[in-house]
Amino acid sequence: MGLDPGLRRLALSTLLAAYPGPVPPDWAVDLLAEGLAGHTLFGTNIHSPAQVAASTSALRAGRSDVIIAIDEEGGDVTRLAHATGSPYPGNAALGAVDDVALTREVYGAIGAELAALGITVDLAPTVDVNSSDDNPVIGTRSFGADPARVARHSAAAVAGLQAAGVAACAKHFPGHGATVADSHYELPTVDVPPAVLRERDLPPFAAVVGAGVRAIMTAHIRVPALTGDGPATFSRAVLVDLLRGEYGFTGTVITDALEMKGAALAAGGVGPAAVRALAAGADLLCIGARVDAGLVELVVAEIVDALADGRLERARVEQAAGRAAELAGWARAAGTPAPVTERLGYAAALRAVRVEGDVTGLAKPLVVQLHAASTIAEGRVPWGLGPHLADAEEVRVVAGETDPEALRRLAGARPIVLVGRHLHRLAGGPELVDALAATHPVTVVEMGWPGRWRPTNARAFVTTYGASHANGRAAAEVLGLAG
Repeated sequence: MGLDPGLRRLALSTLLAAYPGPVPPDWAVDLLAEGLAGHTLFGTNIHSPAQVAASTSALRAGRSDVIIAIDEEGGDVTRLAHATGSPYPGNAALGAVDDVALTREVYGAIGAELAALGITVDLAPTVDVNSSDDNPVIGTRSFGADPARVARHSAAAVAGLQAAGVAACAKHFPGHGATVADSHYELPTVDVPPAVLRERDLPPFAAVVGAGVRAIMTAHIRVPALTGDGPATFSRAVLVDLLRGEYGFTGTVITDALEMKGAALAAGGVGPAAVRALAAGADLLCIGARVDAGLVELVVAEIVDALADGRLERARVEQAAGRAAELAGWARAAGTPAPVTERLGYAAALRAVRVEGDVTGLAKPLVVQLHAASTIAEGRVPWGLGPHLADAEEVRVVAGETDPEALRRLAGARPIVLVGRHLHRLAGGPELVDALAATHPVTVVEMGWPGRWRPTNARAFVTTYGASHANGRAAAEVLGLAG
């Protein structure tokens, strides 16, 4: 027997799916007409602004109040500019500048661009307090390590996005900043008492609730004192008692992607993860990036089965569907996008650059970029100084596989500008830098989270607080190397 049509539609109305390629396939549009809440756009869905606008129009043909979401954080996480790098600095750079009016303006510009393309929900800002220098997945996505600074910039970012008519989704509740593992691959644990969360991790969430944020995303992290053995995404103590009860949030709770190992492994699959998240108090379930019609139907069937066997109460799923519909209705009714300020992001990135040491006299250096892997959240987005150099040779190397003496010979009498991301935790990175700087004039450009590490004997240490296109341009200008 087939699924009950009413229950199938109810289950669909809690799901945020995705599809491959630049053109929405028929099944993706048909499911919207049948009740699917919406889709998330990823880099594979983005070719050009005109194409994105055509895609969102096609999705609205399925249902006018569709939720169309995207991860457009600026900085290192961009979908619209995945081919070139974002024209905006990310949160770490904005936090370094510490001008809340600028943060609001940058996020207003991002929101205006999204609204013009027909996108209704930005899965941003990241409001995690990056309290661990070794955090592999947050880093420059955070406004910083100080809860008060992160809180005020988080509220400003939400205000900027929502003034442009795009619903903000603050993430990742109750805070992913203290983790040293990536929830895309495993279930990280933050083993601290709730009092530590309230002091260190939760102030930004209180700030965005106060700013009227329309949505908050869950974290696939384990906080034993609150969540037991599972992630926060499956914890009623976190999503209902803490977020709604203590912090007064009344908007839509969106899960992080359920295909991530931090959720799927903990539940035994995406379908069971969807049921557990709904039962815990989540409203809109982000399935992930690798989605087809079969996976959507599998999740729907699991939800309907759970309604039949008592794992889910119908009233809870109806409540979730209602909150998802409220989010869709708010975005559809939102106001006119604000105008985008020319070169806003590049000017902001320039303000964020910090220089320790002397960066004069770098005419025609050898620029050495160290390979750094990207996270799933970031994707493979171009970064570095290369596109911005006027008259300098650039080579790209792997830190642990490179002979310092070979680089010295290649440089000859020229100074070396060494460019990296998260150098303090890059295998072989600190050792290569120090070996070069011991006998050669070296300027280090850190385009990731700087941490506390500093090179020995380097001529200068330059921090950009991000690796976006704007950050790269700003570094090239500060070094006097820009074309």
